[in-house]
Amino acid sequence: MASLPVAGAEELKRTNEIKMAIPLLEAIDIQGKQVTADALLTQHKLADYLVRKRQAHYHFTVKANQSKLFQDIKLFFQDRPQPDFVDDACCDHGRIEIRKIWTTTQLNGYLNFPHVAQAFVIERQCTDKKSGEHSHETAYGITSQSPQQDDPQGLLATNRGHWCIENSCHFILA
Repeated sequence: MASLPVAGAEELKRTNEIKMAIPLLEAIDIQGKQVTADALLTQHKLADYLVRKRQAHYHFTVKANQSKLFQDIKLFFQDRPQPDFVDDACCDHGRIEIRKIWTTTQLNGYLNFPHVAQAFVIERQCTDKKSGEHSHETAYGITSQSPQQDDPQGLLATNRGHWCIENSCHFILA
């Protein structure tokens, strides 16, 4: 639940993130920019608003809250070949991280989501230097940017940048 300074009805001021995203973005110049969001905000209305009304782009995480979209992307990338890009230069906070990304435009006409220009899957493998413990995560996503606008290396950087901001905000608010 958010209580934010937004002009308008009192019920608009106290609502959830989904209903607050568009009113908050109204006050920001986002034309030509890329807006990242976690799975909660992976919504048709927000995607259409960003692309059609604001001439911006989206980079959304896809999870089970959009079950058909999630299953379609997961199935497509089930038997993936070599990744389109690998970032193995990550060595921060006492851990070694390797990130791999696969991208496709083959789902653009199939996925029931507005303005999709690429779907992607990212694998993150992490090893704690002290304990030697390993972790492995797989994340799925979509973007309205074409491969010419954002290549696999750029998509991976955008995704990492989103989670750096997300994690730092949660740490501060906690």
